[in-house]
Amino acid sequence: MPRVAPTYRVVRNLVLAVLVLILGGVLYLRLPRSLRVSTLAVPAGFSIDVYAPDVRGARSMALGDARTVFVGTRGEGLVYAVRDTDGDNVADVVDTVARELHMPNGVAVRDGDLYVAEVGRVLRYAAIEPRTANPPEPVTVLDGLPEENWHGWRYIRFGPDGWLYITVGVPCNICLERGEERFGTILRADLDAGTVEIVARGVRNSVGLDWHPRTGELWFTDNGRDWLGNDAPPDELNRVAEPGAHFGFPYCHGGVLQDEEFDQRDCAEFTPPVQQLDPHVASLGMHFYRGSMFPAVYRGRIFIAEHGSWNRVPPSGYRVTTVTIENGRAVAYEVFADGWLRAGRASGTPADILELPDGSLLVSDDRAGMIYRISYGRP
Repeated sequence: MPRVAPTYRVVRNLVLAVLVLILGGVLYLRLPRSLRVSTLAVPAGFSIDVYAPDVRGARSMALGDARTVFVGTRGEGLVYAVRDTDGDNVADVVDTVARELHMPNGVAVRDGDLYVAEVGRVLRYAAIEPRTANPPEPVTVLDGLPEENWHGWRYIRFGPDGWLYITVGVPCNICLERGEERFGTILRADLDAGTVEIVARGVRNSVGLDWHPRTGELWFTDNGRDWLGNDAPPDELNRVAEPGAHFGFPYCHGGVLQDEEFDQRDCAEFTPPVQQLDPHVASLGMHFYRGSMFPAVYRGRIFIAEHGSWNRVPPSGYRVTTVTIENGRAVAYEVFADGWLRAGRASGTPADILELPDGSLLVSDDRAGMIYRISYGRP
């Protein structure tokens, strides 16, 4: 038998390895959706399935009038339009409506127009939904936002008042930026009048917000600082009862923990969180459940996408949690969906929550490049 040359043997093995990977990927895509998410757990009676499997870097989501799901990303620079055209609860169209943007995390829809937040500005794509395959050129509707990349990815949503709300994180782990008052805030902008106001201060890095369905008050998640240990400080769930309220950063964390790097300020000076979330879970998108598909006890409950820790031992987060609210107070903080973290290794990172008209919830996952659908009682 002739001797096989080493170079040939290496090339042959590489080709075989590539073929195995391709075959494995094809087989994976052919698996039933229930098997593809078999490691994920939700409460009895609920189901979690893959809604869209190929949405690389999927982060913030917004729903269009014709039920298109617009999806922002961070490092990928892409914005997607995801649609389920045949009504089988699985997306069959994924169009890329924008490329080469600067951290286009934030997306919002109003009156048929798509708004996309880059780090320093907000763009508008007019009448986007009928032409996601051939999108229009965007126009800048808000410019001059801080340009720093650290915590620079924006989360945006239109509020009940018609203003666009924009999160502006601090460009650091822990610092006090005296030269730019917009760092560590939530802003709101009247795009028609060109007016911008600060709604909340002392916010380290919020990447998720929503309004209480009954009171109309703004609520938001906030990521706590790093390097105070594995178990401090907590992330936060906050409520803006008064516009301009200060939530403590960088002086006070979780409403109770003074920061030793700054002047000692009494935590009672600041607005405390409604709920301390677990430390370092990286709480991102949040949503008040308004639908009727889930059991009645979930109506008005807050769902939070916990993206997961990057420097905690052992890791924490990588799950979806809920906070139950009664009379404006949090009475329970519980795990709803998990399984993305097993044996200290993460297969996915939940990033945002979006409710569909039928009452099911979508969960984006920027690590797996997927969007999941959580339903109750029926597929």
